[in-house]
Amino acid sequence: MNNLKRREFIKAGSALTGAAVLASSPITSAFAAGTDEIKIALIGCGGRGTGATFDAFASGQNIKLVAMADAFQDNLEATYKTIKEKFGDKVDVPDSRKYVGFDAYKAAIKDADVVLLTTPPGFRPIHFEEAVKAGKHIFMEKPVAVDIPGIRRVLAAAAEAKAKKLNVVVGLQRRYQTNYREAIKRIQDGAIGDVVSGQVYWNSGGVWVRPRKPEQTEMEYQMRNWYYFNWLCGDHIVEQHVHNIDIANWVKGKYPISIEGTGSRAHRTAKEYGEIYDNFALELTYDDGSVVYSQCRHFEGISNRVDETFQATKGRAFLSANNQAVLWDTQGNEIYRHDPKGNPNAYQQEHKELFQAIANNEYKFDNAEYGAYSTLTGIIGRIACYTGKVIKWDKALESTVDLSPASYAWDAAPKPAPNADGFYPVAVPGKNTGLFI
Repeated sequence: MNNLKRREFIKAGSALTGAAVLASSPITSAFAAGTDEIKIALIGCGGRGTGATFDAFASGQNIKLVAMADAFQDNLEATYKTIKEKFGDKVDVPDSRKYVGFDAYKAAIKDADVVLLTTPPGFRPIHFEEAVKAGKHIFMEKPVAVDIPGIRRVLAAAAEAKAKKLNVVVGLQRRYQTNYREAIKRIQDGAIGDVVSGQVYWNSGGVWVRPRKPEQTEMEYQMRNWYYFNWLCGDHIVEQHVHNIDIANWVKGKYPISIEGTGSRAHRTAKEYGEIYDNFALELTYDDGSVVYSQCRHFEGISNRVDETFQATKGRAFLSANNQAVLWDTQGNEIYRHDPKGNPNAYQQEHKELFQAIANNEYKFDNAEYGAYSTLTGIIGRIACYTGKVIKWDKALESTVDLSPASYAWDAAPKPAPNADGFYPVAVPGKNTGLFI
């Protein structure tokens, strides 16, 4: 996998389906013997895990939650209470199937037909590997890794999932959103010609902080504040902005050959913000010479923007997660405007399509590869900004920098460590970048 070349990369999935329709032959259903009940296990009991479970129950299929796993007992119990109150008998998770700890995912995966992987993304590669090894269908949240060795593990597991005909959906939900599907299908059919440039944005005010408690080990503190540590989050360019980067790759139908950019820690500089930057600006250069500009930031009290625009030889496009999509010709005349009324919720739609395929004993979804390559685009962007260098795609794939700790235990030491004043090392372009790339 270290020597992957661009010509070996798959194209992004179909704009019409949002997923690769990979085989028409039926798969062996784990639940086909006398029942239509689909047993699910939730791995990662936070807000996104709760939301994903709600979406699974809303899929229209006969779903039962049978196992839950989380590193923290309190997270698991709070999420269990919320889901149980909402879905009652559809939740069958006795104490014997509530698994807690770093290895809890292994036991929970065994109990289910489908697993929902919604932990912090640093754990995604090992959880995905285990689920594929166990022969389970999978929903996994984005991003799918935080470093390049993790990407290689995901790609290897994706190949195994394909061989086993396991449906895999990744939570890049714009791929399942009607306005994106309709507009990008038209773009790829040539409605505005060849895309020569674009701009993608996720500019917002940032996310939560959880104060340090005196009794916490360093491992627990970082786990509770996972967004601010790269081994868990990947920085917000990977964790959050991956949505918009994925749209750039989807529109282009390919991945960049080189990435350069700049970023810094300009406003969110307090010790509670760990080691991550608060702004990034990238240039994604593709093999046809086109360049997509990528911008994301966490600044409070200023204008926000989350959307994508593209310019082409015969027109331009605007796309947005709030169900907007407009295509214009070069004279400014509208070619297409999406009707935002009545569109399905994209978070729910991805689960609806996944569980429908499973219920129908069909193999339809292999999102893991494009999920991995769009995640990789964000990771390379982070490396480019942290180092201040132009990073070539093929060269980046050779990276052996593993951000994960040597072991997973509450008394183990994560690689980022605070100084005497509680501040963590932060990448300085051209200087101390070895810990971060």
